[in-house]
Amino acid sequence: MTDAVETVKKTADTVKATTEKAQANFQAGAEKAQATFQANAEQAQAAGAKVFRDVADKSAAGLAELNAHSKQNLEAMVASATAAQKGVETLSAQSVAFTKKSWEDGVAAAQSMAQARSIQELLELQTSWAKSATEAYLAEVTKATDVMTASVKDSFKPINERVTASVEKFQAAR
Repeated sequence: MTDAVETVKKTADTVKATTEKAQANFQAGAEKAQATFQANAEQAQAAGAKVFRDVADKSAAGLAELNAHSKQNLEAMVASATAAQKGVETLSAQSVAFTKKSWEDGVAAAQSMAQARSIQELLELQTSWAKSATEAYLAEVTKATDVMTASVKDSFKPINERVTASVEKFQAAR
């Protein structure tokens, strides 16, 4: 029986040693798994933070670019309005000058016609004045048309430049 007790004792000691060894291996494996998990978690967090920074930087750059684009558009609108205003001022001054000259010419023609000594002379003066008034009017219309055309062209130039720049930018982004 002593042999049986010894055998049981040896078996118990072997089981105990094997259990302790298994427990130590399990503990080492758990610690290794925890370290690996923590390292992976830190890598994932760093990668996520990098992606977030990249997206934030791109968003900020996009907003800055949009802001600059909007500012350039506003400047183009102001330049366009300024050019249009100059055209209106030129047309207005031209119109006032023509109206004043037409009035003065009409008064002078009326005085001249009032001093006519015959119907024939009156008709000649009236015909001459009508011809010169019509020619002056047509010249003034041509002049006003030229000013208007130049004004419209100058007014749309800044806007056309912005549209062209925007189209080129969008096509380059493709």
